[in-house]
Amino acid sequence: MDRNRNIEKLKITHSWDVLIIGGGASGLGVALSALSRGLSVLLVDKSDFAKGTSSRSTKLLHGGVRYLAQGHIGLVFEALKERGIIMRNAPHIASRQAFVIPVYSFFDLLKYGIGLKVYDIMAGKLRIGQSQWLSSRRVLQHLPNINKTGLKGGVLYYDGQFDDARLAINIVQTCDAMGGCMLNYMKIAQLLKNDKGDVTGAVLKDQLGKQEYNVTASAVVNATGVFADKILKLDAPDARRSIMPSQGAHLVLDLSFLGGKEAFMIPKTSDGRVLFGIPWQGKLLVGTTDTIRKNPKLEPKALESEITFILDTCKHYLAKAPGRQDVRSVFAGLRPLAAPSEEGAKTKEVSRSHKVAVSSSKLISIIGGKWTTYRKMGEDTIEAVSKIHGLKLKQENSENIPMVGATQKTHDGHWGVYGSEAGKIKSLIDKDAALGSLLHQNYPYTAAEVVWAMREEMAVKVEDVLARRLRILFLDAKAAAEMAPKVAEIMQEFLKKSDNWAAKQVEAFRALASKYMIDQ
Repeated sequence: MDRNRNIEKLKITHSWDVLIIGGGASGLGVALSALSRGLSVLLVDKSDFAKGTSSRSTKLLHGGVRYLAQGHIGLVFEALKERGIIMRNAPHIASRQAFVIPVYSFFDLLKYGIGLKVYDIMAGKLRIGQSQWLSSRRVLQHLPNINKTGLKGGVLYYDGQFDDARLAINIVQTCDAMGGCMLNYMKIAQLLKNDKGDVTGAVLKDQLGKQEYNVTASAVVNATGVFADKILKLDAPDARRSIMPSQGAHLVLDLSFLGGKEAFMIPKTSDGRVLFGIPWQGKLLVGTTDTIRKNPKLEPKALESEITFILDTCKHYLAKAPGRQDVRSVFAGLRPLAAPSEEGAKTKEVSRSHKVAVSSSKLISIIGGKWTTYRKMGEDTIEAVSKIHGLKLKQENSENIPMVGATQKTHDGHWGVYGSEAGKIKSLIDKDAALGSLLHQNYPYTAAEVVWAMREEMAVKVEDVLARRLRILFLDAKAAAEMAPKVAEIMQEFLKKSDNWAAKQVEAFRALASKYMIDQ
């Protein structure tokens, strides 16, 4: 996957069937669906792929136990099906995860046990494990570091876990291999319209090379997540607000605080939120929160109140309570919830489902949704494209497309997320032993992976490598900052950049990494 090659393709091809704005989960779902139906696709993102919300999730592929409790039965069925499709098409990225709900009242033990049995039944043939009631003794066997005071028992159930940014990169690679023109750091400078006022394309500006490109498209899709309103207002300045961003914060701790391999789920905390503690890449990911944020940001920062809430909740449920000094990384993401028709609605009352909106200019926007249903979001959007523009398309086939890297063979350690590509990266080390050098003494990442990220995963900045290709910024921000100079040196040589470029990359990344660290 080569950005320069795709830029050349952009220079040659001025007209496309579909122009997709946004390289996160929803935009990638649209691209995959469109390509599976024979359409030509140009996808652009003003930053890196999955830079925003799509790299900042709780790393869960789930049917939505909470949605079941809220009565959103259709959404649960849809998500369970999509969970199964992702786990089948990207088994190197998505896997089964056992969850234990520790319960401190017999009523809750009955309630959650019955609820999860219903969840099992709804999953049907897509069920990935059977839930079961646990005695307090067995809960402690699964979660040895859980608070045992007043523990009445628990419920064990299974759901999916994945690496969000790695899945995004694999989808980009898959779409690229299918003929899609996928470009990061390409901004929409202006929407183009015909005499009728219909959107017919856009003026694109390369954020790296600074050139501008005029492109036309039969359909333009706004898949920018929490930034959907910016594109809608670019189309019509008086456009009604469509997104209500809700921030979710996460803390990353050492796995020793969990003491086992199973995740825990606290279904109702002091303020009604759900809290997860999930083993992820050798760390413990704890979250999340649900805080309304008026103005979306590309780099949202966890509020002090969110950090305090997560740590205080952990004190009630973990025998060894983590403190601020134990936090390896803190990050926040913004959920692109569809704005309610009534002002003042709470985020937990807003549907997590998605909707396809069509403007009078025929700009198509995909609003809301979540990672688990990214493919269905794309399918529904392309159905709208077909109807609005009268296109006769091939049958939808995106659910049968394996992602780049898909393999049932597991690789040890951190190599697992590369799937079938792992051997190709290791072969780089076989050819040049220097590429086997570690980027940090405490982590297994190698110089070869930096080269691979540039050559095959369209990484062009130090941040791209350390945040979304290797994920170390989300696992250990301090270590990530320490890796930056070596990564910049490798990239400088490969990309033929100046010393000044490398110095600026390190400076910019260290400034970013500081936002992922907690003041003691």
